[in-house]
Amino acid sequence: MKDKFCGTILQSDALAKYLLETSAYPREHEQLKELRNATVDKYQFWSLMNVPADEGQFLSMLLKIMNAKKTIEVGVFTGYSLLSTALALPDDGKGEEGTFDFAFVDADKENYINYHELLLKLVKVGGIIAYDNTLWSGTVAASEDDEMQDYLKGCRGHIMKLNSFLANDGRIELAHLSIGDGLTLCKRLK
Repeated sequence: MKDKFCGTILQSDALAKYLLETSAYPREHEQLKELRNATVDKYQFWSLMNVPADEGQFLSMLLKIMNAKKTIEVGVFTGYSLLSTALALPDDGKGEEGTFDFAFVDADKENYINYHELLLKLVKVGGIIAYDNTLWSGTVAASEDDEMQDYLKGCRGHIMKLNSFLANDGRIELAHLSIGDGLTLCKRLK
């Protein structure tokens, strides 16, 4: 099994460990810590599909800054990102079409563009749609000749297509972040 700090695009496990142990883990909500540990215990290698604690911490802060009350999530592994979102919402958080403040997508990569079209109807103007895994273990910058594991090859093209699509979508403002395995934030403009 790989080191538990893999699942990030950082080139150094030591740096990932430093970030998590210095900032994310000490401030991690107890329920999130329990869920993260249970996921590692149950799924071992596949636990890398979980949103890393530093990304969860970022999403939580973003939602608080936005004062988000209505959120939606597409795709849930064991629920770490969903719990991060839920814990950041005030007691009066809820949702309806055209009124969501925030959407988080971490589902089947081949449908990200389809989810984007649907979420543009659900998220209000000024709201944020976040896409996880948009650097796909760094393979989006690899050449076709580079060796990579089959599961990475399978979705690489879908992620690259999404990244190009979002870069050219005039309905959104875009920020592509190198946190976790890549996180793209899209602010709905119209």
